[in-house]
Amino acid sequence: MRFTIAALSLASSLFAAPAFGEPAAALDANAAQAIVAGCVAQSTGKRQSHAIAVVDTGGHLVAALRMDGNGSGIFDFALAKAEAVAAWGFSTARMFESAKDTPGFANAPHVITVPGGLPVWSADGKAWIGAVGISGEAPADDVACAEAGIRAAGLRFSRS
Repeated sequence: MRFTIAALSLASSLFAAPAFGEPAAALDANAAQAIVAGCVAQSTGKRQSHAIAVVDTGGHLVAALRMDGNGSGIFDFALAKAEAVAAWGFSTARMFESAKDTPGFANAPHVITVPGGLPVWSADGKAWIGAVGISGEAPADDVACAEAGIRAAGLRFSRS
C-alpha cells in the first residue's frame, strides 16, 4: 500500500489539535490544584470546611482535598457530584431543576440533585474540560466554593 505525502498530511490533520500550534484544552493537574486552592481560600475566609473533588470530562479524579473536620462520606459525596457533572455535562443544581420537570430523571444513573457540582470550562469558555464537586456545607456555600475555585484557576463555570 502506497501513501502519498498529501494522504499522510490529511491523515495527520484529522488527529491534530484544534488549531495549528495550539494544544487541545484539557484540565491538567496544575489547574485542578488551583481550583482546590481557590476553594480552600474562599472556605477558610468564611470558616467553612469542604471536601473538594476535581475530575476530567471522563470523571477521572485529577485533584482532591478533604479539609479538616469532614468525614469520608462528605468526600464521597463531593466526588459523586463531580462524577455526575462529568457524566451529564451540566451542574447538579440543574439536575435538581430537571428532576422536577422530568419524571424518573432523579433516579437515572449518575444524577445528583444537590447543588455543589459544576462543570469546568476553559478560560475562553469554549471547551468543557472537567468538573468540580464540593460538599460539606450548605448547598449554596458548596456552589460558592466551587465557583471561587474555578475563578481562581482562571477558568469558567459556564460556556462563553
